[in-house]
Amino acid sequence: MDKEKNSFEIAKEQLSEVVDLMDLNPAAQEILMNPLRTLQVQIPVKMDDGETKVFTGFRVQHNDARGPTKGGIRFHPDETLDTIKALAMWMTWKCSIADIPYGGAKGGIICNPKEMSDSELERMSRNYIRMIYKFIGPEKDIPAPDVYTNPQTMGWMMDEYSKLKDVQQPGIITGKPTEIGGSLGRNDATARGGMFVLREAAKYRNLDLKKAKVAIQGYGNAGQFAHKLIRDYFGSEIVAVSDSSGAIYKEEGLDHEKLSEWKQETGSVLGFSDSKKMAEGVAEANEELLTSDVDLLVPAAIENVITEKNAEDVKAEIILELANGPTTPKADEILYEKESFVIPDFLANAGGVTVSYFEWVQNNYGYYWDLKTVHERLEEKMKTAFKSMIAEYEENDVNPRTAAYLTSVQKVSKAMKLRGWY
Repeated sequence: MDKEKNSFEIAKEQLSEVVDLMDLNPAAQEILMNPLRTLQVQIPVKMDDGETKVFTGFRVQHNDARGPTKGGIRFHPDETLDTIKALAMWMTWKCSIADIPYGGAKGGIICNPKEMSDSELERMSRNYIRMIYKFIGPEKDIPAPDVYTNPQTMGWMMDEYSKLKDVQQPGIITGKPTEIGGSLGRNDATARGGMFVLREAAKYRNLDLKKAKVAIQGYGNAGQFAHKLIRDYFGSEIVAVSDSSGAIYKEEGLDHEKLSEWKQETGSVLGFSDSKKMAEGVAEANEELLTSDVDLLVPAAIENVITEKNAEDVKAEIILELANGPTTPKADEILYEKESFVIPDFLANAGGVTVSYFEWVQNNYGYYWDLKTVHERLEEKMKTAFKSMIAEYEENDVNPRTAAYLTSVQKVSKAMKLRGWY
């Protein structure tokens, strides 16, 4: 695979750049460059037609020096072990910069959930837990939802784990429905956390968000919530959005409620109201959106969409990375030289894991918070994390991602040293 597109190689390259600045102990470097544990499993699932199909699944635990590992489970036809390893590493930095007592993990299954019934997805989810349950636990490794998984998926998994352990264990999984131990505020936590750091970044860069034009690349869960919250918090106009079918544009701004209803009904953003279609092919449309004339760009879909090939043409002053790994290292350099301000993914989208942490705390105590408390504590965490990044950014004259890495890696390496790992 092209190194520019291999997420794990990118994650290691990003870490290498920070290690050089830190003069980190060689043993600590070696520990951090690779996951502590990697599990691959085969998952037999009886399909609705009676045939048994075998799926491949993964669970990767990158580092647990600061606490139990934490990370989502993805269902995707193009899932790879390298992607899971990269995401687990990024989760370590995400938990560290948000200052929550977790390390990073990630899981996934190679499958196409769009071609599976709910009963097939339930059997696959439960069988996946059967294959990995000895390696996870409320004090060991706590999964959560990610790409093409949701609260219902987490409910099935929590129930299966509880059956296997013969005891109720709501704290084994976060992102659950509130009726079975989920936290209020979890559904939009990723996007809402991004709003809190976006507000701080806009102040820092003197950008008036009320007058800003916005493009959102990816109109799934995070993208749709971002559309609503950017409008509600700042009054910005979202003029362009995209999904896996293509991209649309409307100079006057796209209505969130009506567009979300259209997406729900049709499965696509294309054809909405009197919006204009951007380019013909999906790749071409996304490229046009990423380089459109906007003040704020929100990549909220997949990895490696801003590369050295298009970074020079990105016009946005601020880039809020709600997706994991949307910008390659070479693109980062170009954007920094252009003075575009990138709010790096493991800070920008840390709201999800932060409220997952709140859910785990509530499960452990058996006492649940109201929505106002969740939002207030999330805002405090995100603002503190942003300030820690800015301190490194100003002190070391590096790009924002490197500054965020310096904050996170220092905490993890210190935890490893205090535990006697090196």
